[in-house]
Amino acid sequence: MLLSIIIPCYNEEAVIAETYKRLTSVMQKLPHDCELIFINDGSKDRTLSILQDFAAKDLRVKVLNFSRNFGHQCAITAGLNVCNGDYAVTIDGDLQDPPEVIADMLAKMQEEKANIVYAVRKKRKGEPMWRLAAIKLFYRLLNKLSDIQIPIDTGDFRLVDRQVINQFNALEERNKYVRGLMYWMGFKQIPFYYDREARFAGETKYPFGKLLKLALTGIFYFSKKPLNIATTLGFCSVALGLVYMLWILISKLFLAEFVISGWTSTIMLIVFFGGVQLLTIGVLGKYVGNLFDEVKGRPEYIVSEKINFNK
Repeated sequence: MLLSIIIPCYNEEAVIAETYKRLTSVMQKLPHDCELIFINDGSKDRTLSILQDFAAKDLRVKVLNFSRNFGHQCAITAGLNVCNGDYAVTIDGDLQDPPEVIADMLAKMQEEKANIVYAVRKKRKGEPMWRLAAIKLFYRLLNKLSDIQIPIDTGDFRLVDRQVINQFNALEERNKYVRGLMYWMGFKQIPFYYDREARFAGETKYPFGKLLKLALTGIFYFSKKPLNIATTLGFCSVALGLVYMLWILISKLFLAEFVISGWTSTIMLIVFFGGVQLLTIGVLGKYVGNLFDEVKGRPEYIVSEKINFNK
């Protein structure tokens, strides 16, 4: 049996050597053969050269080098596309997710006869309060809007079997939201609880802007409810406009002496209806943009170099 360990990397020169050391230590204790698949996601530091050194000394290390930065979700997708394992675990290279629990995740999968073991963070060390609050808010909002329920405090640290890998690789959509797709596919999924550590070194690769982009991808790829909200807002604004028109008409006919001409109410209505229209157009535009990305048929990522894949 072969276990594939997939590690996306972006500017991780400060931590990648320790990551490799801990992963190989874990591999020695596992009763299975293992392969390490590092995906260099367009790093601008020495990450690639360090990975090349690992691959030259250790044939279990395989490296995919992207032609540019395509993003964390694309890196995970690439790892799942090329892995040969009967099982695969995806784990970030910053050591916030401890490699030492992989053995326990494997044991739990086999004990429960599950297809997916997803890691749930009991604690998140080294994270600012605003980030923790934003992440919790996002998951609750996504679960409210989506037809699937994604467990809170989960990320992309998970163990999957070959059946799940094959089904994931058969999905043709681009701009994948991996954790959402994993839950959407179904199968038997069980949680594994652990404490998440602070980053070993370096800085987060998910600042607020990227977190927001990931959140929007999750919402607009897994829910049609924003369209329903936009439609509801449209109906409400029309209803409000009709009520206001009726009030103006009645006032003009029966209360003409009390009607005061002015532009305040007119401006308020223009601003309100204009805002509703822009919001609705924005939501529609987001969905149209997603369709535009899909129909272009461009690959999710481009690999400029493969190392140890033919050995």
